[in-house]
Amino acid sequence: MGNNRLMQELITRDPEGMHGKPVFRGTRVPVQTRFDYLENGESLDEFLDGFPTISWELSIQVLEECKELRLAQV
Repeated sequence: MGNNRLMQELITRDPEGMHGKPVFRGTRVPVQTRFDYLENGESLDEFLDGFPTISWELSIQVLEECKELRLAQV
């Protein structure tokens, strides 16, 4: 099941960078951008083409952890 420790390994938040928004670790790409792509019906490949610093694995791991954390709250 998802846990905050793993999420902290995948995502970082720095008040000094990107206005404190959560970003994919090791990048300046806000996690919200991935959700925006999903909401707009864009594929993972389209997202990765636009943000080559994000690996396929990292993107999938973040989505899976978000899902697990959300399901754990139900």
